[in-house]
Amino acid sequence: MSRFQTLTPSQLSRDVFVATFADIYEHSPWVAEQAYDLGLDDSLDDIDGLHQRMADLLLSASHTAQLALINAHPDLAGKAAVRGELTASSTSEQAGAGIHACTAEEFARFTELNDAYKAKFGFPFIMAVKGSNRHQILAAFEERIHNSPEQEFACALAEINKIALFRLQQL
Repeated sequence: MSRFQTLTPSQLSRDVFVATFADIYEHSPWVAEQAYDLGLDDSLDDIDGLHQRMADLLLSASHTAQLALINAHPDLAGKAAVRGELTASSTSEQAGAGIHACTAEEFARFTELNDAYKAKFGFPFIMAVKGSNRHQILAAFEERIHNSPEQEFACALAEINKIALFRLQQL
């Protein structure tokens, strides 16, 4: 079990806790708010402990809340990335996967897949891209676009929880 190196979540006030963890789940501070409101204990001082609480909150949320959180995520290699409108975490994650270095053809393929995926599923393709490169991401896109809406919804939530763990590990 890994403890946070720079903070002790169980000792934070609600305002500081929420401010610190508000963007662990993209533009969804309600996860941090609910995590705090369940009560603080020493288990939250462990990265896995806090992650488990937050992941459980996401998985037990209403379908509407889950869909809103999924839709809060940007397209991979999408227009927001090109315009520099991503959160710092999303920018770093996409850059780490080399998405910023796409060729014109790769960027066009990302755009085509993003559009087709959203048309089919009604939400953006979500993938925890840490440790992946743009070629692996495109391959996952090509494979997952054939899934059922139920499979992709569950996959999106699982990927979001992976992203949250990676973000917590950066603190």
